[in-house]
Amino acid sequence: QVQLVESGGGLVQPGGSLRLPCAASGFIFRRYGMGWYRQAPGEERDWVAVISSRDVTAYRDSVKGRFTISRNIANNTVTLQMNNLKPEDTAVYYCNVAIATDMYWGQGIQVTVSS
Repeated sequence: QVQLVESGGGLVQPGGSLRLPCAASGFIFRRYGMGWYRQAPGEERDWVAVISSRDVTAYRDSVKGRFTISRNIANNTVTLQMNNLKPEDTAVYYCNVAIATDMYWGQGIQVTVSS
């Protein structure tokens, strides 16, 4: 079955960096685009960055120039590199893949940006 496992979250000071890998299994990784979403307390889950099966990327405006999404087909991993983090980036981050009409999510990982 499809499994997505995020790692790499934690507490970081404003201006710092974090790297979030998501290990994927249970589907043919190279055929599908993937995404990162986040959900802050009391808010809806929003998309952050996506990468297509052809490695075309897109970012929400608030993270452009600071976050980079990439994928490694050799080890079935999609990674979100987050630089110059701000307190408003604090949220639970989720890895996502859409296959046919089904959406699959990882368990989520906490990112907290605070001094």
